[in-house]
Amino acid sequence: MSNGKLPAGAWRVVALLFLVGALNYLDRITITTMRSSIIEAIPMTDAQFGLLTSVFLWVYGLLSPFAGFLADKFSRSRVIIVSLFVWSLVTWLTSYATTFEELLATRALMGISEACYIPAALALIMDYHPGSTRSLATGINMCGLMVGSSLGFLGGWIAETHSWNFAFHIFGIVGIIYSLVLAATLRNAPQTQKKDSLMKQQARVNFLDATKTLFSNRSFILLLFFWGLLGIVGWMLVGWLPTYYQEHYNLSQGMAGLYATGYFYPASIVGLLLGGFLADRWSRTNHRARIIVPVIGLCIAALFVFLAINVSLLPLAVGFFMVYGVTKMFSDANLMPVLCLVADSRYRATGYGILNMFGTVIGGIGLYAAGYMRDMHLNLSILFQFAALILITCAVLLFFVKPKEAIK
Repeated sequence: MSNGKLPAGAWRVVALLFLVGALNYLDRITITTMRSSIIEAIPMTDAQFGLLTSVFLWVYGLLSPFAGFLADKFSRSRVIIVSLFVWSLVTWLTSYATTFEELLATRALMGISEACYIPAALALIMDYHPGSTRSLATGINMCGLMVGSSLGFLGGWIAETHSWNFAFHIFGIVGIIYSLVLAATLRNAPQTQKKDSLMKQQARVNFLDATKTLFSNRSFILLLFFWGLLGIVGWMLVGWLPTYYQEHYNLSQGMAGLYATGYFYPASIVGLLLGGFLADRWSRTNHRARIIVPVIGLCIAALFVFLAINVSLLPLAVGFFMVYGVTKMFSDANLMPVLCLVADSRYRATGYGILNMFGTVIGGIGLYAAGYMRDMHLNLSILFQFAALILITCAVLLFFVKPKEAIK
Protein backbone atom coordinates (compact mmCIF):
# COMPACT_ATOMS: atom_id res chain seq x y z
CA MET A 1 0.00 0.00 0.00
CA SER A 2 1.36 3.33 -1.03
CA ASN A 3 2.08 5.93 1.62
CA GLY A 4 3.58 8.53 -0.71
CA LYS A 5 2.59 12.10 -1.32
CA LEU A 6 -1.06 12.64 -2.18
CA PRO A 7 -2.04 14.03 -5.59
CA ALA A 8 -2.66 17.78 -5.71
CA GLY A 9 -6.18 18.63 -4.55
CA ALA A 10 -6.82 15.30 -2.80
CA TRP A 11 -8.48 16.89 0.23
CA ARG A 12 -10.18 19.55 -1.88
CA VAL A 13 -11.97 16.75 -3.74
CA VAL A 14 -13.14 15.30 -0.41
CA ALA A 15 -14.52 18.71 0.57
CA LEU A 16 -16.27 19.18 -2.78
CA LEU A 17 -17.84 15.73 -2.56
CA PHE A 18 -18.84 16.25 1.08
CA LEU A 19 -21.25 18.95 -0.12
CA VAL A 20 -22.52 16.77 -2.97
CA GLY A 21 -23.21 13.96 -0.50
CA ALA A 22 -25.12 16.35 1.77
CA LEU A 23 -27.27 17.46 -1.18
CA ASN A 24 -27.75 13.82 -2.20
CA TYR A 25 -29.34 12.83 1.09
CA LEU A 26 -31.12 16.15 1.65
CA ASP A 27 -32.92 15.87 -1.68
CA ARG A 28 -33.91 12.25 -1.13
CA ILE A 29 -35.10 12.55 2.49
CA THR A 30 -36.75 15.97 2.53
CA ILE A 31 -40.03 14.61 1.15
CA THR A 32 -40.55 12.61 4.35
CA THR A 33 -40.48 15.78 6.47
CA MET A 34 -43.24 17.57 4.54
CA ARG A 35 -45.83 14.80 4.45
CA SER A 36 -48.76 16.86 5.73
CA SER A 37 -48.14 19.71 3.29
CA ILE A 38 -47.89 17.36 0.30
CA ILE A 39 -50.98 15.34 1.20
CA GLU A 40 -52.94 18.54 1.72
CA ALA A 41 -51.99 19.74 -1.76
CA ILE A 42 -52.13 16.33 -3.51
CA PRO A 43 -54.59 14.01 -1.72
CA MET A 44 -53.25 10.46 -1.35
CA THR A 45 -53.39 7.53 1.03
CA ASP A 46 -50.65 6.70 3.51
CA ALA A 47 -49.81 3.69 1.37
CA GLN A 48 -49.36 5.93 -1.67
CA PHE A 49 -47.17 8.32 0.30
CA GLY A 50 -45.05 5.39 1.48
CA LEU A 51 -44.75 4.25 -2.12
CA LEU A 52 -43.03 7.55 -2.97
CA THR A 53 -40.08 6.49 -0.82
CA SER A 54 -40.29 2.80 -1.69
CA VAL A 55 -40.10 3.37 -5.45
CA PHE A 56 -37.03 5.53 -4.94
CA LEU A 57 -35.30 2.80 -2.91
CA TRP A 58 -36.24 0.06 -5.38
CA VAL A 59 -34.97 1.95 -8.41
CA TYR A 60 -31.91 3.23 -6.54
CA GLY A 61 -30.95 -0.20 -5.24
CA LEU A 62 -31.57 -2.19 -8.41
CA LEU A 63 -29.66 0.25 -10.63
CA SER A 64 -26.70 0.72 -8.28
CA PRO A 65 -24.51 -2.00 -9.88
CA PHE A 66 -24.92 -0.58 -13.38
CA ALA A 67 -24.49 2.96 -12.05
CA GLY A 68 -21.21 1.89 -10.44
CA PHE A 69 -20.11 0.33 -13.72
CA LEU A 70 -20.58 3.69 -15.47
CA ALA A 71 -17.99 5.17 -13.09
CA ASP A 72 -15.56 2.37 -13.97
CA LYS A 73 -16.21 2.66 -17.69
CA PHE A 74 -16.20 6.45 -18.04
CA SER A 75 -14.77 9.48 -16.25
CA ARG A 76 -15.65 9.31 -12.54
CA SER A 77 -15.75 13.10 -12.19
CA ARG A 78 -18.09 13.49 -15.17
CA VAL A 79 -20.42 10.79 -13.85
CA ILE A 80 -20.61 12.68 -10.53
CA ILE A 81 -21.28 16.04 -12.21
CA VAL A 82 -23.97 14.66 -14.53
CA SER A 83 -25.58 12.74 -11.65
CA LEU A 84 -25.77 15.87 -9.48
CA PHE A 85 -27.13 17.97 -12.34
CA VAL A 86 -29.82 15.44 -13.31
CA TRP A 87 -31.10 14.70 -9.80
CA SER A 88 -31.12 18.44 -9.00
CA LEU A 89 -33.08 19.06 -12.20
CA VAL A 90 -35.52 16.31 -11.17
CA THR A 91 -35.76 17.89 -7.69
CA TRP A 92 -36.62 21.22 -9.33
CA LEU A 93 -39.18 19.55 -11.61
CA THR A 94 -40.78 17.90 -8.56
CA SER A 95 -41.89 21.35 -7.43
CA TYR A 96 -44.21 21.48 -10.45
CA ALA A 97 -45.89 18.11 -9.81
CA THR A 98 -49.66 18.36 -9.37
CA THR A 99 -50.69 14.68 -9.22
CA PHE A 100 -49.58 11.59 -7.36
CA GLU A 101 -48.48 9.96 -10.61
CA GLU A 102 -46.21 12.91 -11.42
CA LEU A 103 -44.66 12.76 -7.94
CA LEU A 104 -44.11 9.02 -8.31
CA ALA A 105 -42.39 9.52 -11.66
CA THR A 106 -40.02 12.14 -10.26
CA ARG A 107 -39.08 9.87 -7.34
CA ALA A 108 -38.26 7.05 -9.76
CA LEU A 109 -36.15 9.42 -11.88
CA MET A 110 -34.35 10.60 -8.75
CA GLY A 111 -33.56 6.99 -7.87
CA ILE A 112 -31.92 6.54 -11.28
CA SER A 113 -29.81 9.69 -11.10
CA GLU A 114 -28.79 9.43 -7.43
CA ALA A 115 -27.71 5.80 -7.84
CA CYS A 116 -24.82 7.01 -10.00
CA TYR A 117 -23.31 9.26 -7.34
CA ILE A 118 -22.00 7.27 -4.36
CA PRO A 119 -20.07 4.51 -6.22
CA ALA A 120 -18.42 7.12 -8.46
CA ALA A 121 -17.63 9.47 -5.56
CA LEU A 122 -16.04 6.78 -3.38
CA ALA A 123 -14.06 5.38 -6.31
CA LEU A 124 -12.75 8.87 -7.10
CA ILE A 125 -11.73 9.35 -3.47
CA MET A 126 -9.88 6.02 -3.61
CA ASP A 127 -7.99 7.30 -6.67
CA TYR A 128 -6.95 10.46 -4.84
CA HIS A 129 -6.16 8.66 -1.56
CA PRO A 130 -4.24 5.47 -2.39
CA GLY A 131 -2.55 5.04 0.98
CA SER A 132 -2.80 5.92 4.66
CA THR A 133 -5.52 8.58 4.30
CA ARG A 134 -8.02 6.39 2.49
CA SER A 135 -10.37 5.48 5.36
CA LEU A 136 -10.50 8.96 6.88
CA ALA A 137 -11.23 10.49 3.47
CA THR A 138 -14.06 7.99 3.03
CA GLY A 139 -15.38 8.72 6.51
CA ILE A 140 -15.44 12.47 5.88
CA ASN A 141 -17.34 11.92 2.64
CA MET A 142 -19.88 9.70 4.40
CA CYS A 143 -20.30 12.42 7.04
CA GLY A 144 -21.76 14.55 4.25
CA LEU A 145 -24.55 11.99 3.91
CA MET A 146 -25.24 12.21 7.65
CA VAL A 147 -25.31 16.02 7.51
CA GLY A 148 -27.73 15.90 4.59
CA SER A 149 -30.00 13.53 6.49
CA SER A 150 -29.95 15.72 9.60
CA LEU A 151 -30.85 18.78 7.49
CA GLY A 152 -33.96 17.05 6.18
CA PHE A 153 -36.04 19.07 8.63
CA LEU A 154 -35.48 22.11 6.40
CA GLY A 155 -37.98 20.69 3.93
CA GLY A 156 -40.71 20.56 6.56
CA TRP A 157 -39.86 24.03 7.83
CA ILE A 158 -39.92 25.59 4.34
CA ALA A 159 -43.15 23.74 3.57
CA GLU A 160 -44.76 25.23 6.68
CA THR A 161 -43.54 28.78 6.13
CA HIS A 162 -43.90 28.87 2.32
CA SER A 163 -44.97 25.73 0.43
CA TRP A 164 -43.71 22.23 -0.28
CA ASN A 165 -43.17 23.26 -3.90
CA PHE A 166 -40.85 26.06 -2.83
CA ALA A 167 -38.62 23.65 -0.88
CA PHE A 168 -38.02 21.43 -3.93
CA HIS A 169 -37.61 24.49 -6.10
CA ILE A 170 -34.84 25.92 -3.88
CA PHE A 171 -32.99 22.64 -3.33
CA GLY A 172 -33.08 21.88 -7.04
CA ILE A 173 -31.66 25.25 -8.04
CA VAL A 174 -28.89 25.00 -5.43
CA GLY A 175 -27.89 21.60 -6.80
CA ILE A 176 -27.91 22.78 -10.43
CA ILE A 177 -25.68 25.73 -9.57
CA TYR A 178 -23.31 23.51 -7.60
CA SER A 179 -23.05 21.06 -10.51
CA LEU A 180 -21.74 23.98 -12.60
CA VAL A 181 -19.19 24.72 -9.87
CA LEU A 182 -18.07 21.08 -9.96
CA ALA A 183 -17.78 21.17 -13.74
CA ALA A 184 -15.13 23.87 -13.31
CA THR A 185 -13.32 22.37 -10.29
CA LEU A 186 -13.69 18.57 -10.10
CA ARG A 187 -11.23 16.42 -12.04
CA ASN A 188 -10.07 12.80 -12.08
CA ALA A 189 -7.01 12.01 -10.00
CA PRO A 190 -3.85 12.98 -11.98
CA GLN A 191 -1.94 9.78 -11.28
CA THR A 192 -4.75 7.57 -12.60
CA GLN A 193 -5.58 9.31 -15.87
CA LYS A 194 -2.81 7.69 -17.99
CA LYS A 195 -3.06 4.37 -16.15
CA ASP A 196 -6.81 4.17 -16.68
CA SER A 197 -6.47 5.00 -20.37
CA LEU A 198 -3.90 2.26 -20.90
CA MET A 199 -5.88 -0.25 -18.89
CA LYS A 200 -9.00 0.31 -20.97
CA GLN A 201 -7.01 -0.17 -24.16
CA GLN A 202 -5.56 -3.44 -22.89
CA ALA A 203 -8.80 -4.95 -21.61
CA ARG A 204 -12.27 -3.92 -22.63
CA VAL A 205 -14.25 -2.99 -19.54
CA ASN A 206 -17.73 -4.47 -19.67
CA PHE A 207 -20.47 -5.15 -17.16
CA LEU A 208 -20.63 -8.93 -17.59
CA ASP A 209 -16.89 -9.27 -17.12
CA ALA A 210 -17.09 -7.04 -14.04
CA THR A 211 -19.78 -9.14 -12.37
CA LYS A 212 -18.05 -12.41 -13.32
CA THR A 213 -14.73 -11.21 -11.92
CA LEU A 214 -16.26 -9.90 -8.70
CA PHE A 215 -18.44 -12.94 -8.00
CA SER A 216 -15.54 -15.31 -8.58
CA ASN A 217 -13.80 -13.65 -5.62
CA ARG A 218 -14.52 -15.40 -2.31
CA SER A 219 -13.74 -12.29 -0.26
CA PHE A 220 -16.18 -10.22 -2.32
CA ILE A 221 -18.91 -12.80 -1.63
CA LEU A 222 -18.15 -12.50 2.09
CA LEU A 223 -18.38 -8.71 1.81
CA LEU A 224 -21.72 -9.08 0.04
CA PHE A 225 -23.27 -11.11 2.86
CA PHE A 226 -21.59 -8.91 5.47
CA TRP A 227 -23.04 -5.71 4.01
CA GLY A 228 -26.48 -7.22 3.41
CA LEU A 229 -26.78 -8.43 7.00
CA LEU A 230 -25.45 -5.13 8.32
CA GLY A 231 -28.13 -3.39 6.25
CA ILE A 232 -30.79 -5.40 8.11
CA VAL A 233 -29.47 -4.16 11.46
CA GLY A 234 -29.10 -0.57 10.28
CA TRP A 235 -32.60 -0.29 8.82
CA MET A 236 -34.15 -2.17 11.74
CA LEU A 237 -32.67 0.07 14.41
CA VAL A 238 -33.25 3.32 12.51
CA GLY A 239 -36.82 2.32 11.70
CA TRP A 240 -37.85 0.98 15.11
CA LEU A 241 -35.71 2.80 17.68
CA PRO A 242 -38.23 5.68 18.09
CA THR A 243 -40.99 3.13 18.73
CA TYR A 244 -38.78 1.31 21.22
CA TYR A 245 -38.17 4.50 23.21
CA GLN A 246 -41.85 5.41 23.07
CA GLU A 247 -43.07 2.03 24.33
CA HIS A 248 -40.39 1.24 26.91
CA TYR A 249 -40.04 4.68 28.46
CA ASN A 250 -43.57 6.07 27.94
CA LEU A 251 -42.36 9.00 25.85
CA SER A 252 -44.34 11.15 23.48
CA GLN A 253 -43.84 10.61 19.76
CA GLY A 254 -41.85 13.84 19.48
CA MET A 255 -39.53 13.08 22.39
CA ALA A 256 -38.99 9.51 21.24
CA GLY A 257 -38.03 10.79 17.79
CA LEU A 258 -35.62 13.31 19.33
CA TYR A 259 -33.84 10.69 21.44
CA ALA A 260 -33.66 8.29 18.47
CA THR A 261 -32.28 10.76 15.92
CA GLY A 262 -31.04 13.89 17.71
CA TYR A 263 -28.30 11.94 19.46
CA PHE A 264 -27.79 9.26 16.84
CA TYR A 265 -26.60 11.35 13.89
CA PRO A 266 -23.84 13.16 15.85
CA ALA A 267 -22.69 9.78 17.20
CA SER A 268 -22.61 8.40 13.65
CA ILE A 269 -20.49 11.30 12.44
CA VAL A 270 -18.02 10.73 15.30
CA GLY A 271 -17.92 7.04 14.34
CA LEU A 272 -17.15 7.76 10.69
CA LEU A 273 -14.26 10.06 11.56
CA LEU A 274 -12.89 7.91 14.38
CA GLY A 275 -13.18 4.67 12.41
CA GLY A 276 -11.44 6.22 9.45
CA PHE A 277 -8.67 7.75 11.55
CA LEU A 278 -7.95 4.57 13.53
CA ALA A 279 -7.89 2.37 10.41
CA ASP A 280 -5.55 4.75 8.59
CA ARG A 281 -3.11 4.97 11.49
CA TRP A 282 -3.04 1.21 12.08
CA SER A 283 -2.80 0.42 8.36
CA ARG A 284 0.75 1.81 8.40
CA THR A 285 1.88 -1.28 10.32
CA ASN A 286 -0.94 -3.80 9.69
CA HIS A 287 -2.27 -4.46 6.18
CA ARG A 288 -5.50 -5.88 7.69
CA ALA A 289 -6.21 -2.80 9.82
CA ARG A 290 -9.10 -1.61 7.64
CA ILE A 291 -10.71 -5.01 8.24
CA ILE A 292 -9.89 -5.43 11.93
CA VAL A 293 -11.06 -1.95 13.01
CA PRO A 294 -14.65 -2.55 11.77
CA VAL A 295 -14.58 -6.08 13.24
CA ILE A 296 -13.73 -4.66 16.67
CA GLY A 297 -16.32 -1.92 16.19
CA LEU A 298 -19.08 -4.42 15.38
CA CYS A 299 -18.28 -6.52 18.46
CA ILE A 300 -18.51 -3.41 20.65
CA ALA A 301 -21.71 -2.35 18.86
CA ALA A 302 -23.33 -5.75 19.50
CA LEU A 303 -22.42 -5.61 23.20
CA PHE A 304 -23.90 -2.14 23.66
CA VAL A 305 -27.12 -2.96 21.79
CA PHE A 306 -27.55 -5.85 24.21
CA LEU A 307 -26.78 -3.60 27.19
CA ALA A 308 -29.15 -0.88 25.94
CA ILE A 309 -32.18 -3.18 25.91
CA ASN A 310 -31.43 -4.47 29.40
CA VAL A 311 -31.37 -1.20 31.33
CA SER A 312 -34.30 0.63 32.88
CA LEU A 313 -32.82 4.15 32.84
CA LEU A 314 -33.44 6.17 29.68
CA PRO A 315 -30.12 8.11 29.80
CA LEU A 316 -28.19 4.84 29.96
CA ALA A 317 -30.15 3.37 27.05
CA VAL A 318 -29.56 6.50 24.95
CA GLY A 319 -25.85 6.44 25.83
CA PHE A 320 -25.50 2.75 24.96
CA PHE A 321 -27.26 3.20 21.62
CA MET A 322 -24.95 6.15 20.93
CA VAL A 323 -21.95 3.84 21.44
CA TYR A 324 -23.57 1.49 18.92
CA GLY A 325 -23.95 4.45 16.54
CA VAL A 326 -20.24 5.31 16.88
CA THR A 327 -18.76 1.83 16.53
CA LYS A 328 -21.15 0.52 13.85
CA MET A 329 -20.04 3.35 11.56
CA PHE A 330 -16.47 2.02 11.58
CA SER A 331 -17.78 -0.35 8.90
CA ASP A 332 -19.21 2.44 6.76
CA ALA A 333 -15.93 4.37 6.85
CA ASN A 334 -13.96 1.31 5.75
CA LEU A 335 -16.22 -0.58 3.33
CA MET A 336 -14.83 0.98 0.15
CA PRO A 337 -11.20 0.80 1.39
CA VAL A 338 -11.74 -2.89 2.21
CA LEU A 339 -13.27 -3.44 -1.24
CA CYS A 340 -10.11 -1.93 -2.74
CA LEU A 341 -8.08 -4.56 -0.86
CA VAL A 342 -9.95 -7.48 -2.39
CA ALA A 343 -11.40 -6.42 -5.76
CA ASP A 344 -9.97 -5.83 -9.22
CA SER A 345 -9.09 -2.13 -9.40
CA ARG A 346 -10.99 -1.82 -12.70
CA TYR A 347 -14.27 -2.65 -11.00
CA ARG A 348 -14.23 -0.81 -7.69
CA ALA A 349 -17.27 1.35 -8.42
CA THR A 350 -19.16 -1.60 -9.90
CA GLY A 351 -18.37 -3.66 -6.81
CA TYR A 352 -19.58 -0.92 -4.50
CA GLY A 353 -22.73 -0.57 -6.58
CA ILE A 354 -23.46 -4.28 -6.14
CA LEU A 355 -22.85 -4.01 -2.39
CA ASN A 356 -25.08 -0.94 -2.27
CA MET A 357 -27.89 -2.80 -4.06
CA PHE A 358 -27.60 -5.81 -1.80
CA GLY A 359 -27.54 -3.71 1.38
CA THR A 360 -30.55 -1.63 0.29
CA VAL A 361 -32.71 -4.53 -0.88
CA ILE A 362 -31.90 -6.90 2.00
CA GLY A 363 -32.09 -4.05 4.52
CA GLY A 364 -35.55 -3.10 3.24
CA ILE A 365 -36.70 -6.70 3.50
CA GLY A 366 -35.37 -6.83 7.05
CA LEU A 367 -37.25 -3.67 7.94
CA TYR A 368 -40.46 -5.13 6.55
CA ALA A 369 -39.86 -8.44 8.36
CA ALA A 370 -39.44 -6.57 11.65
CA GLY A 371 -42.80 -4.89 11.07
CA TYR A 372 -44.36 -8.27 10.26
CA MET A 373 -43.04 -9.73 13.50
CA ARG A 374 -44.35 -6.69 15.34
CA ASP A 375 -47.79 -7.47 13.96
CA MET A 376 -47.36 -10.87 15.62
CA HIS A 377 -46.84 -8.99 18.93
CA LEU A 378 -43.13 -9.78 19.18
CA ASN A 379 -41.36 -7.53 21.68
CA LEU A 380 -38.87 -5.05 20.20
CA SER A 381 -36.30 -6.13 22.79
CA ILE A 382 -36.26 -9.57 21.18
CA LEU A 383 -35.82 -8.03 17.74
CA PHE A 384 -32.91 -5.95 19.00
CA GLN A 385 -31.31 -9.04 20.58
CA PHE A 386 -31.54 -10.62 17.14
CA ALA A 387 -29.88 -7.48 15.72
CA ALA A 388 -26.99 -7.88 18.19
CA LEU A 389 -26.47 -11.48 17.03
CA ILE A 390 -26.44 -10.32 13.40
CA LEU A 391 -23.73 -7.78 14.29
CA ILE A 392 -21.56 -10.59 15.65
CA THR A 393 -22.20 -12.60 12.49
CA CYS A 394 -21.14 -9.60 10.40
CA ALA A 395 -17.92 -9.32 12.42
CA VAL A 396 -17.11 -12.98 11.77
CA LEU A 397 -17.80 -12.68 8.03
CA LEU A 398 -15.60 -9.59 7.74
CA PHE A 399 -12.79 -11.17 9.74
CA PHE A 400 -12.41 -13.91 7.11
CA VAL A 401 -12.06 -11.42 4.25
CA LYS A 402 -8.52 -11.74 2.88
CA PRO A 403 -6.85 -8.73 1.21
CA LYS A 404 -4.83 -9.01 -1.97
CA GLU A 405 -1.77 -6.97 -1.10
CA ALA A 406 -0.92 -6.45 -4.74
CA ILE A 407 -4.09 -4.44 -5.32
CA LYS A 408 -3.62 -0.71 -4.86
